[in-house]
Amino acid sequence: MTNSLTIRPLTANDFDLWKPLWSDYLTFYKSSVPDEVTTASFARLSNPQCRERGAFVAEFNEEMIGFVHYITHAHNWHVEDVVYLQDLFVSPSQRGQGAARKLIEQVYAQADANGTPTVYWLTQDFNTTARKLYDSIGSLTPFIKYQRPL
Repeated sequence: MTNSLTIRPLTANDFDLWKPLWSDYLTFYKSSVPDEVTTASFARLSNPQCRERGAFVAEFNEEMIGFVHYITHAHNWHVEDVVYLQDLFVSPSQRGQGAARKLIEQVYAQADANGTPTVYWLTQDFNTTARKLYDSIGSLTPFIKYQRPL
């Protein structure tokens, strides 16, 4: 067996492989969601008929090691839609092999193929390791996020 990294679309058969990574991702951000949100999100992300959402997974030696989720939506400052890269995660034991970069590049390629070249994402300021990658593959903007208090 060779050491090979592949990126492919998430499929409906991937739930049992995707869910532990999703749980680790939520734990990293000290967050949680109800099981019904996990189930609904996976169903949308893995359904090719759900054109506004999508996901890719990274596999190393045929083991799922990461994912990226994205949402395509209208934007009042563009004629074409834009892509929001919502979630990106690579298993800590598998980092450093280029999976995160390849996942982002796959979203870029998908956006280009769909005629939606604007891709953006958010991260928390303490996510310094990921920000090193983001600084090399994206442009930092001056926007500060606000949201409605619950």
